[in-house]
Amino acid sequence: MKAARLNRLFHSRSGRCFDVAVDHGFFNQPGFLQGIEHMPTVIKTLVAAAPDAIQLTVGQARHLQDFPGRQKPSLVLRTDVANIYGKELPSTSYSLMIEQAMLQAVRLDAACVCVNLFQIPGAPEVNAQCVENILKLKPEADYYGMPMMIEPLVFQPNEIAGGYMVDGDLVKISHLVRQAVELGADIIKADPTDDVSLYHQVIETAGGVPVLVRGGGKVSDREILERTQGLLEQGASGIVYGRNVIQHESPAGIVAALMAMVHDGADVESALALVQST
Repeated sequence: MKAARLNRLFHSRSGRCFDVAVDHGFFNQPGFLQGIEHMPTVIKTLVAAAPDAIQLTVGQARHLQDFPGRQKPSLVLRTDVANIYGKELPSTSYSLMIEQAMLQAVRLDAACVCVNLFQIPGAPEVNAQCVENILKLKPEADYYGMPMMIEPLVFQPNEIAGGYMVDGDLVKISHLVRQAVELGADIIKADPTDDVSLYHQVIETAGGVPVLVRGGGKVSDREILERTQGLLEQGASGIVYGRNVIQHESPAGIVAALMAMVHDGADVESALALVQST
């Protein structure tokens, strides 16, 4: 059954996936809500833009699954919630798993679940919680035939980067990706490296597990499109972008541009033209 669900995620033409992450409200950070204050409107816009998948929480998945018909993005269900994204780590940091995650995913008709694997300076206990979460999810994922996407995230120190900012060090990213593979990931959602030309080494570390690259903080259209082109050329199996889509002045335009790059090999200039014309 995992193969059947994976077929709903990865495009038949390119074998790649573009997943739009809209699970930011789970983490109780006000800055994360810009552009997604009214979720029914956000989901309606994204469904019309037609990425391959939309990543949502258990409380918001209904806005996607209430749409009638078969031609809509697949659901990627976020299964864990954490409190580690602010400028200072709280005195008690955590990454907690929703109850009966796989059963909830099946009931919501998800094509995949997503779980974090954090590496945070000053918070080793959160990494331990993430590993424990994944160890519990793995046998359930196999039992229910549900693909498990592990999201290895290498943080910069919170006080420097304000949380949730990529540490683009190749060695740190590769080692955490390798841990995700060892823990049984069916898909990996990983940070981009500072030097995109080295990303093939991350792909090699994954050992055949598809690697989708996360977008991180909001950047200019040209920067995100150039980075995307470079990552795809390095062998990435797709992208998972959030704020660079949901905070864009034209979400439909940037989705069209990124879909063209991911599935049709469009270059940066052609993609930019799509942003401006959609």
